[in-house]
Amino acid sequence: MRVAVIQMSPNAEKAENIAQARGLIEGLVAEQKIDMVALPEIWTCLGGTRAHKFSQAEALPVPGGRGGVAYEFLRGIAQAHNIHVHGGSIGELAGEKLYNTTLVFSPGGEELARYRKIHLFDITTPDGQGYKESATYGAGQEVVTCMIGETRIGLAICYDLRFPELFLALRRAGAEVIFVPAAFTMATGKDHWEVLLRARAIETQCYIAAPGCTGPHRDGASGETRYTYGHSLIADPWGHVVAKVSDGLGWAAATIDKAYMARLRANMPVLEHRKLA
Repeated sequence: MRVAVIQMSPNAEKAENIAQARGLIEGLVAEQKIDMVALPEIWTCLGGTRAHKFSQAEALPVPGGRGGVAYEFLRGIAQAHNIHVHGGSIGELAGEKLYNTTLVFSPGGEELARYRKIHLFDITTPDGQGYKESATYGAGQEVVTCMIGETRIGLAICYDLRFPELFLALRRAGAEVIFVPAAFTMATGKDHWEVLLRARAIETQCYIAAPGCTGPHRDGASGETRYTYGHSLIADPWGHVVAKVSDGLGWAAATIDKAYMARLRANMPVLEHRKLA
C-alpha cells in the first residue's frame, strides 16, 4: 500500500481550503500511483472566531447519508480517483460544541471510520501564545481503527501525539499504520514534532503518517497571526523518516512494507514483553 501525506496552508474559509486540497490531491495522483491520501488537521477552517468556526463546521450524516460540503468533497475525491481518503480532521457540528473529527472513505465513497480527537490543546506555548481548544471543541472518548484493504489503520489527531497510552491502545487494537493529522504550532513543532512522531513509531512498531498544516493564519479571537510548523512526514516502524515534505504546500509518499514491519515485531516483540499497563 502506498500512502501520501498532504501539506496544506489553510485559512478560515472552507471553500478556499477545499479548492487548495483538491488541487494538491489532483496534482499528486497525476504524478504517481497512490492507494491512500491523508489531509491535515482542521484543514477546512484554521483560525477565525468561535462563531466563524461553528459556521464552517458540518453536522455529520448517518453512514450512507448525504453530508455537508467538506464531507461530500472527501467522498467525491475518493471516488473520482479510486483511492482511500483520510480526511485529516474537520469541525463536526454537534449541539453547543464542535468536535475535531477524522473521517476515512473508501474508493467507493463509503465512510469507513470517524474519530473524535480525545486530547484537547489547552496550553500556553513557549512564545507566550495561549490556546484553549476545549472552549470550542468537545473531547472524544473512543479509540478507533479501521481496515484499508489488508492493513489496519489507527486514528489520532495532533495533540494526541503527546499521549503514548493512546498509541499503545491502537497497537493493541491491531494498528499497523497510525495517522496523525496536525496543525502543530511553530513554537512546539520545531522542538517536538519529529522526535515525538519517531518515538511513537518506535514504541508501537507501526508506520506513522503525519500530514500537517504549514504557514500563517489569523486567530480571530485574539487577532494574533499564528504559525503552524508543517514538516509533514512518514516514519517507518524503526523510527526512520522515509518521506518528508519541504516548506510550503506539497506532499510526500511512502510504501507500507508489512513484511519489514512483521520482521521487526518478531525480532523485538515489545508488546509481548510489556509488564506495565
